[in-house]
Amino acid sequence: MVRKEGFYEKYIKRIMDVCGALGAIAAFWWLYLTVAVLVKIKLGSPVLFIQKRPGKNEKIFKLYKFRTMTDECDCNGNLMPDEVRLTRFGRALRATSMDELPETFNILKGDMSIIGPRPQLVRDMTFMTPGQRKRHDVRPGLSGLAQTRGRNALAWDDKLSADLEYIENITFLGDIKIIIDTIKQVFLHRKGNEDSKADEIEITDDYGDYLLKQGRVTREEYDAKQEEAKRLLKG
Repeated sequence: MVRKEGFYEKYIKRIMDVCGALGAIAAFWWLYLTVAVLVKIKLGSPVLFIQKRPGKNEKIFKLYKFRTMTDECDCNGNLMPDEVRLTRFGRALRATSMDELPETFNILKGDMSIIGPRPQLVRDMTFMTPGQRKRHDVRPGLSGLAQTRGRNALAWDDKLSADLEYIENITFLGDIKIIIDTIKQVFLHRKGNEDSKADEIEITDDYGDYLLKQGRVTREEYDAKQEEAKRLLKG
């Protein structure tokens, strides 16, 4: 069954995305430049972290973010675990969401929207059920309903359920509320609130790892899905 788009989603949302992205770049160009210089000084090159993600209709696109990890390797030349390579500076960028500033250029390109389900990894997508993969019927967003409900502290099942809830009722007022809630979460929620500590999780399990630990997929199914993700990334 083809999903029906409302008037706002079909005719207005994309215009708002472009205007919002251009406005953000024009108003905060100095912040983009400052963060880029700091990343260069503290983490080196490249300044940008570029990774392939599934977008609308599961079309693979290149997501742009500011780099938050080092390239530290072990004695065998293999990259160290993420939690080791994520620096204090990188944590600060993630906590304030400033690492996601370059995604405004993804919005201009049409890869993303200001509001929508967050773009997950390709390997996460391969573990989703057909119903869960309907989250890709719309452009992924810079922020979304799941992010306002707890970001990384939200369990995978709740996160995907929130994504599906959002795409069933995309409205102008709904998007504005998510934008306001996102601003509140980033700039206000962390100030001395002990209840927000769960939100400080910077690194979470991939969806496949989560399902494997929960015993919801077998090792054979896990390996097969990982191979499927590799094929998709190769294009």
